[in-house]
Formats: sequence, C-alpha cells, structure tokens
Amino acid sequence: MTPLPPPETHNPDGALRRVGVEIEFAGLPPRDTAELVRGLFGGELVTVSPHRLRVKETRWGEFVIELDTQYAHPDAEVIDSRPRDDTEWERQRHQMRVDFHARTRELIGDVVTGLVPTEIVCPPVPWDELDELDALFDALRQHGAKGTDASLLYGFGLHLNLEAASLEVDSLLDQLRAYLLTAEWLREQIDVDITREVLPHANPFPKPYALKVLAPSYAPDLDTLIADYLADNPTRNRELDMTPLFAHLRPHYPHELFHNRLVKPRPTFHYRLPDARLSDPGWGAVVEWNRWLEVEKLAADKELLRKRSAGYVARHTRSPLARLWLRLRGWVGTP
Repeated sequence: MTPLPPPETHNPDGALRRVGVEIEFAGLPPRDTAELVRGLFGGELVTVSPHRLRVKETRWGEFVIELDTQYAHPDAEVIDSRPRDDTEWERQRHQMRVDFHARTRELIGDVVTGLVPTEIVCPPVPWDELDELDALFDALRQHGAKGTDASLLYGFGLHLNLEAASLEVDSLLDQLRAYLLTAEWLREQIDVDITREVLPHANPFPKPYALKVLAPSYAPDLDTLIADYLADNPTRNRELDMTPLFAHLRPHYPHELFHNRLVKPRPTFHYRLPDARLSDPGWGAVVEWNRWLEVEKLAADKELLRKRSAGYVARHTRSPLARLWLRLRGWVGTP
C-alpha cells in the first residue's frame, strides 16, 4: 500500500514531515525482536539492559525495543547515583545496592515476559517512506508476533507521532477541531477492539470539551489552548494526546504532566487510537496514516471545517424536546 500525501507535506523548517511509529505486541521477546529489526534495517544492536535494546545507526535513526513496563528496567536515578562519601565501605555498599537493583529488575522482566507486551519505538520516518517501514510488520507476523485481536487480554495499540506541519496556534486549533469531528468515523473504520475500548489508554475527549473547542467564538492564544486542554484532559489517556506537543511548545508550563518523564516533548500529534492488527496481512502503518489524513484534509478545508463545527455544536446543544421532535420527524418522514 502506498502512503497518500498530506495537504501539507513539509514541516515549518521546510523538511519533509516525518512520522514516529510505536507498536505493542506479544509472542516475541525483545532480543529476538531487536535481531529482527537489525536484519531488516541494518545498524548496530546495543543491549541497554536485559529487556531493553537499541538498534542504532539505521537509515532513519535509532529503534528502541523493550518490555513495555518500567519495572523490568533499571531506574536511571539508581544506576546513576553516587556513593554518599568516598570511603571504601560506602563505595562497596553503593555498588551492592546498584547490582541488587539491576538484578531485581532483570528478574521482574524474566517473570513478566509473555504477560506484558514487547514494544518497538521506531525512529521518525519520512511520511513517503512508511511503506518501507511496513516490512517490519510483515516480519513480525511471520515470526509469530500477536496483535490486539489475538486475545481478549491484549489491549495493544499502534501509536503514530505525526509531525505538525505548523506550530501556529490557529493551525493547531484547526487540527484539533478536525480530529474531534472525525474521531467517531475513525473509531468505526478501525473497529476498535473491545479490550482497548474498556482500557483507558485511548479514551475519547469529553463532550463538554469538544463543544468548547468547536464553538465558533473559540479563538484562544496558545496558553489558553493549553490551559483549556489540561482542565478537561489532565491525562495522557486520550485518543489524540496533545501533551507531547504542548510540552514542546511550553516546556516550563506549570503542570505536572509536562514534568512527567513519560511525556517526551516533541512537535508531534501523539495519535493513540489504532489497534495493533498484526493478524491482518494487509495492515500496517500506511493503513493508519491514510486514515489519519481525513483529519488533515478537513483541517485544510476552512469553510467545511467551520460548517461542520457549527453543526456539531448546534446538534449537541438542542433541548431534549427539540431532539425528540427531530427524531419524530425522521420517523414519520415529515418534510
């Protein structure tokens, strides 16, 4: 499948826009997965810890392959800490503590391998090369990796980190509005797995927030856009997670999410909705990219975006009596 071009193909610096891809799956441990990645894309395999590996110096950059739980990996604060003083006893005591911590995390990883997913975090790829990255998904299938629909216990997702074409507040607002209007269609097209619907990781936006953002009079500056977002969405668990983008634009913004080490500031929309459909031979990053483009097409059509926004607000702010009347008209075919 060929990746379709977006309305805006380049980033604010004039370079081709890139897409970061993250995928979760079962059935293939991190080391085997890392060997698979190196076999496909070359590079140097580096073992960071027993359950976290990197494949460096590929054509696109660095892949990270790991068990998707922080408890399987040594804590950098512990590993990088220093002895309290320079005595021989304290140095030995400190080293024993570090070794014990690393070994404990390794044992935890050994125990949960097969229970928690393996995750691949791919380097940013130019949008027109996503079909070449899809060779990874074919290889994962062939080597027994299991996606979302392989078990009711699997709530695995594919995340796209979509580089923004513009960082101006009006453009960001258009993209957010377009997403709110397209979200229901995307859910229907993806047919989001019931397990992922139950889990909180890709929750929809609250309707009061959608009504606020889609109101014709809503014209925030960047700080207001961020404040309103965080007031109604004080979490990363949204189908379109805006916190990495906002943290990139306002790194010193006084909110705890912006200082969470799991939030990596970057100029991207963190799109969390798609399932990891590894059982489908025709599925891959290109499929989800092409679906996402419906959001960008709507954002680029200012007049249609305005009309659909106004229609959404009107439809969802009618009184119960007005909604009942419209439904009755539909039943009886009243013109």
